[in-house]
Amino acid sequence: MRASMKPLSPAAPWVRASAAFTVMAALLILVGVGQSWSLALTVLNLCLISAIMALGVNIQWGYAGLFNVGIMGFAALGGIAAVLVSKAPVAGAWSAGGGNLMLAVACVAATVIAALLLRRRMRAGGARLAALTAVIVTGFFAARHFYTPAVAAIEAVEPAKYGYLGGLGLPILFAWVAGGALAAAAAWFVGRIALGLRSDYLAIATLGISEIIIAVLKNEDWLSRGVKNVTGLARPVPYEVDLQQTPWFIDWVARFNADDLARLPADARADALQTFVIDYSSLFVKLAYAGLFAAVLSIILILCSAALNAPWGRMMRAIRDNEISAGAMGKNITARHRQVFVLGSAVVGIAGAMLTTLDGQFTPGTYSPLRFTFLIWVMVIVGGSGNNLGAVLGGFFVWFMWVEVEPVGRWLIDHATAWLGDAHPARVYLMDSAQHMRLLLMGLVLLLVMRFAPGGILPETGGRR
Repeated sequence: MRASMKPLSPAAPWVRASAAFTVMAALLILVGVGQSWSLALTVLNLCLISAIMALGVNIQWGYAGLFNVGIMGFAALGGIAAVLVSKAPVAGAWSAGGGNLMLAVACVAATVIAALLLRRRMRAGGARLAALTAVIVTGFFAARHFYTPAVAAIEAVEPAKYGYLGGLGLPILFAWVAGGALAAAAAWFVGRIALGLRSDYLAIATLGISEIIIAVLKNEDWLSRGVKNVTGLARPVPYEVDLQQTPWFIDWVARFNADDLARLPADARADALQTFVIDYSSLFVKLAYAGLFAAVLSIILILCSAALNAPWGRMMRAIRDNEISAGAMGKNITARHRQVFVLGSAVVGIAGAMLTTLDGQFTPGTYSPLRFTFLIWVMVIVGGSGNNLGAVLGGFFVWFMWVEVEPVGRWLIDHATAWLGDAHPARVYLMDSAQHMRLLLMGLVLLLVMRFAPGGILPETGGRR
């Protein structure tokens, strides 16, 4: 049951949100000053992507109360979209097995269409069941007849380098839209099957489907190269090595560091300038990514806020708070749940495509429920479910803590146990256990928030909680 909360004054939520985001900005600046600005920007970029994923889950849970624990699968679909859109097609693979693969797809499509037509035109009963069974079995074996040799031929084409079909060779920014569309299509299909189930059954169904998606991506080498990974994805921003050879960038770095260069001997300035150029090229690329990610986050946040404050948002919250009353007023509960499930999954798919773009590679083996489901749920709960700004704040705060707990914990343990000596068993054990502090802290943060702020750091300000 959702926890009740005291109503806040109109100014209080904005004051609280401003203070929370100011603290987050200060923490990121502290990382830049105390560790490195490169690390601070890396954390910022991952915080932005995590915030978008948290917004997607908030659409489903905060707006409609849908308990989706298949986030990992929709993020992975966004990741594979980056491959299918941006990588160039592998001509040899298409020549070897592309034709048979298209025939297999045609068999599957024909089977689905035939099954739907039979189901619609025949009366329910044994005859319809027998006809559907015959169509499905025939279609399965027909598809396998073309699919098996096609896959073998495709995966045999330079497997160390290719072994898959490649993609469309389009700019990778198109993959962000395609990732959202692919995740939305999968969510629509999942919604047709699972929505309408009880919340615990829905959770089990979405988790199972998510694991199926990951299993397919790990094993179907012709599509994603499986565990061999797809590397060298295109970038929407310049490469560091290109910036380091660009005159305008070198001149800008020289002007920005003119005072430092002036203090050096003439024969040392060229080497120092080269070092500055290398360092600043990395920062420039990360800032460019941050600008793109922040723009996408801003657009999605504006759209989510507009939808939540519109009649559609009030209707979704009414359904969330009391499905029976909303149904009695003529609302199609299942259709609305399907709608919000598709929208939330599309946002997660966009974030998944963005993450793969940032990494520059697609690695199906790295998709785990801990990173792509549990942490995202913690972000939504800690930030404040039902509150878009709360979901964004949760994405920033939880990912920041996840990244920084281990180095900060190691630093604290190192200084706290320095008096024991390097070889002392207690010091050695604590230093080796520092990496596990992030799990301990995440659990502790979640428990404290649920105990003292059940609505999250920025609780929902409208509707009944």
